[in-house]
Amino acid sequence: MGRKRPGGGLSTTQQMAKFLGVSVLSGAVLAGLALPAVGALGLAAKGTVQTFDEIPSELTRPPLSQSTMILDVEGNKIAEVYSRYRTVIEADEMGPYVRQALVAIEDARFYEHGAIDLKGVLRALNRNVTEGGVQEGASTLTQQYVKNVFVEAAGDDAEAVAEATAQSGAEGMGRKIREMKFAIQLEQELTKDEILTNYLNITYFGQQAYGVEAASQRYFSKPAADLELHEAALLAGLVQSPSAYDPVNSPDRALNRRNTVLEKMVESKDITRAEADEAKEMDLGLNVSRPQNGCITAVHDAGFFCDYVRKEILNNPVFGETEEERSELWRIGGLRVRTTLDPTAQAAAAQAAKDGAYADDEVTAAVVQIQPGTGHILSMAQSRPYGLDISANETTLNLNVSSSMGGTTFGFQPGSTFKPITAAVALEAGISPAETYSSDRKITLPMNEFKDCENKPLGSATEPDWPVQNERADMKGTWDMSDALAQSVNTYFADLERRVGVCETVTLAGEMGVRGGNDAELPASPSATLGGLETTPLMMANAYATFANRGTYCEPVAILSVTDSNGNEMDVPGGNCAQVMSEHTADTVNQMLKGVVEDGTGQTAGLTDRENAGKTGTSDNRKNVWFVGYTPELSTAVRVGGDAEMIPMENISIAGTTWEKAGGGSVAGPIWRQAMTGALAGVPGSTFNEVDVPRGDDKKDDKKDDKKDDKKDRDRDNNGNGNNGGNGGGSDIDLGDWGNWDDFDWGDNRPGNGWGRDR
Repeated sequence: MGRKRPGGGLSTTQQMAKFLGVSVLSGAVLAGLALPAVGALGLAAKGTVQTFDEIPSELTRPPLSQSTMILDVEGNKIAEVYSRYRTVIEADEMGPYVRQALVAIEDARFYEHGAIDLKGVLRALNRNVTEGGVQEGASTLTQQYVKNVFVEAAGDDAEAVAEATAQSGAEGMGRKIREMKFAIQLEQELTKDEILTNYLNITYFGQQAYGVEAASQRYFSKPAADLELHEAALLAGLVQSPSAYDPVNSPDRALNRRNTVLEKMVESKDITRAEADEAKEMDLGLNVSRPQNGCITAVHDAGFFCDYVRKEILNNPVFGETEEERSELWRIGGLRVRTTLDPTAQAAAAQAAKDGAYADDEVTAAVVQIQPGTGHILSMAQSRPYGLDISANETTLNLNVSSSMGGTTFGFQPGSTFKPITAAVALEAGISPAETYSSDRKITLPMNEFKDCENKPLGSATEPDWPVQNERADMKGTWDMSDALAQSVNTYFADLERRVGVCETVTLAGEMGVRGGNDAELPASPSATLGGLETTPLMMANAYATFANRGTYCEPVAILSVTDSNGNEMDVPGGNCAQVMSEHTADTVNQMLKGVVEDGTGQTAGLTDRENAGKTGTSDNRKNVWFVGYTPELSTAVRVGGDAEMIPMENISIAGTTWEKAGGGSVAGPIWRQAMTGALAGVPGSTFNEVDVPRGDDKKDDKKDDKKDDKKDRDRDNNGNGNNGGNGGGSDIDLGDWGNWDDFDWGDNRPGNGWGRDR
């Protein structure tokens, strides 16, 4: 029943309005609306005509900010993020009633007049002058739409918003003049229906809802296309004053306003008297839904992953050359971001983290999982919930990632989980895993035999030697590489690093994606092989995924696809992969690390239903305990320790158990096993590529006896007695008389690529 006039061409009324808008309306009429006395019109008009002429003729309409949807790998919603809660829809998705209702209450002659309603202006002018104040406005829907464009363009700039909404004085007059000129322009470019559709998408309906679709979802939990008459009338009544007629907080006023809209629809012959009366008999019909905004609302405890995705879009040049471009992309939103998050893996990782350390414990468990061969991040979880409420033990500090992605400033020492990288360097250099090394528990290595990446000795006159010792007093003897990994022998790997090179070690680590927690390259420091340089769980999980992928490293990937607000596919960061070691080297490391979980320091953590490999790690003073391990299908890193403050984990309660000495196998290992078991449920197990790993001659006959002795040590230490080596943490960093590695100045050495390896 509504009156529809297509918007092509200018009617006689429009032509008159355009002419008068430049002259009379730009000055005297608008001033009359803003000022209570006719005597002020002359002065106001005198200074406004030139200003009107100088206003740009083109209205820049910014893209409307909308909700961004972050989805998991299956297309399910993880979280909805927005600066303004809005979903832009087409005219046919709005339903007929809401369009009719809005015109009836806001601009009944919308389809009859031009950009400026001359009759309405004269009527308002007459009333305002007669009553000595501003009692009635005369802005058309087109002018109101222009004002909303100004507000949208202002964004969060309070000064710009105030200018766009000024009601009185010179600023208010200037705003109305600009609105007039741009309204005239718009009615030459757009049809009336297009203007109305744009208005319904941009305007504010209260309760954080911008646009009719968001408002319909907010107040009625349904699409705008399904709005019934009484619901549409309620929404149309809100736009004049969303706070005054708020149906949630002022239901009586909202009801009266809705009924006023229904009466206007009768006057406009959009509905019959009977339809209006029937609608008036209905209550407000609210079915309010609370907007779920931000990563804090993410499902499956995926808030940290959600925030990682946000950081990826804000930081990666793929999404914009400048920081400002990327920030604007995120602010405008309307994106659909499909990620790599696997809901099964995420649920398993989150539960394992929460079971392994309670939210109110002194320390936090962090779990992250990578798919070998793709670099896809399948899960990212912590034992403390994501959020800002410190009293509820919430945090937004992402302990799995580097500082640029929301993590700590420097990261964490990975302990002996770094040793397999040194082993890979040795294998690449042609050193056989059967070569043996004998030492006492404590050794001293000349520092001048360790070289930086410029081939300069790392020793100094004050620190000419490096004292290294193993954790347990009985850890002395002869080891081959398999034994040294299984028992995590510090002296073995310190000497091995001396032989293959510090620079070579940190260079391969960098090629496997291991950098500092501050995103800088690892310095050429002898402490690298013993895990004394800080990094992140994500980097370690991805490095081990390189072993699982037979020596091919793939960059970590969190985003699979992004479509913009217009449905266009955007470029996304690719999962670049490169072979960084020979397949045989990786296969050999895999076989040796299988020994760690079969009969080494990680036996208590190993999986029993499929082939798996891994390594324990415990850093200096037990401030970090790790377990990093993998199957051919999945690589997982677990780190337990303090967050903002590093806490020595001795005589400490973690998840309800008091530990005399926390270790990688005893504390981090069970978390790893639970996360892996849950993530791989229903996934058929596969095997690593079999290779023959040569053993030292004196190890072949004694292997069974060694296993028995090792098991006794582990049984003793897993009961809380003994030391770190048997407690599953490996014989990790013991600095002897040197104290903490952080106290030692290694200079400003940086790794380079000054060594060659046969790829």
